[in-house]
Amino acid sequence: MSHSAPSEFMRAALDESRAALGHTSPNPAVGAVVVRDGRIVGGGRTQPPGQAHAEVMALLEAGDLARGAEVYVTLEPCSHHGRTPPCTDALIAAGVAAVHYAIEDPDRRVSGAGAAALRAAGIATTEGDGAAEAARVNEAFLKHRRTGLPFVIAKFAASLDGRIAAASGDARWISGEEARDWAHDLRTVVDAIMVGSGTVFADDPSLTARPGGRLARVQPLRVVVDGLGRLPGAAQVFDEDAPTLVATTEASPLAWREMLAARDVEVAVLPAAPDGRHVDLEALLRLLGEHDILSVLVEGGGELLGACFDQRYVDRLYAVIAPVIIGATAAPAAVAGQGAEMMREAPRLRDVTMTQLGEDVLFDGVPVWPDLFDEEIPHTHDDEE
Repeated sequence: MSHSAPSEFMRAALDESRAALGHTSPNPAVGAVVVRDGRIVGGGRTQPPGQAHAEVMALLEAGDLARGAEVYVTLEPCSHHGRTPPCTDALIAAGVAAVHYAIEDPDRRVSGAGAAALRAAGIATTEGDGAAEAARVNEAFLKHRRTGLPFVIAKFAASLDGRIAAASGDARWISGEEARDWAHDLRTVVDAIMVGSGTVFADDPSLTARPGGRLARVQPLRVVVDGLGRLPGAAQVFDEDAPTLVATTEASPLAWREMLAARDVEVAVLPAAPDGRHVDLEALLRLLGEHDILSVLVEGGGELLGACFDQRYVDRLYAVIAPVIIGATAAPAAVAGQGAEMMREAPRLRDVTMTQLGEDVLFDGVPVWPDLFDEEIPHTHDDEE
């Protein structure tokens, strides 16, 4: 696979795929362009589930100009009948001369079969252009297809000294307006937002995506982890603005579960963690994967984030650091849990980027655990296909 910068035409296809994020799940966000005589004559991106894929949209725009043209697409074209016909059939029927795809589709129904079908039809087919960038766009889809588990994104806003609230529990606002706007944009491209019951008690958040201050048309699933069944029915996460799933255990009262179910809240009774109080995280993530949830944004609190790090479920971290010092011993930390007893046990971030959001700084990176440092680790956004 090539690790060089994408070609001009694959960059255009990647732009299409990024624009599709948040609208295609559980399908991947794919972009495609049709190129004839050195210019783009058609472009498209995957439509919502049940509608046309990127290649078909690009071919429709190109029309007759697609015959003899080259197609650049960010994922191997599908070759199976799902809710839509195979994209390989559309490419063959259009008479394209070549298809350049960034990465192989790990879905067992496709994985190499799409490229084989194109080559069998006499279409020149190459892989690797823009591979790293395409894998980053679809990192959640790739993990889900390989493991059955959702891609877990940990996210928090903290002070310079790592606190997420003052000693009283007051957390409004650690980060500034630009960071909060960014967070709402992020919510529009994930399938689910997860919090623990402590966060709901402390902040009573709505956990909805509100880019530009307006409720987004498509909302992520709200996942609330409450092993003992303590949350009140009046909490905002149980309103009708977005679907909600509550993960609990047999330790929660049956009447409480029935009350939530009567409000159209999905209640999942899952195995308990060894402490008997908390929900088993692996069971919860497997359930979400079975629900075709490709990505989960874990927004807190520190106890849930700590458990995700302790059990190594975090695939990407977004940390917004605000230029403020809180300092109180009683102030909650961004990440709690068992953590590292020695510095050599602490995970570090790889592929770190830093972005200024007003006065705050966003750190984006991939956690790597110490016992993996010496191994050859494929980058999350640069996976070998």
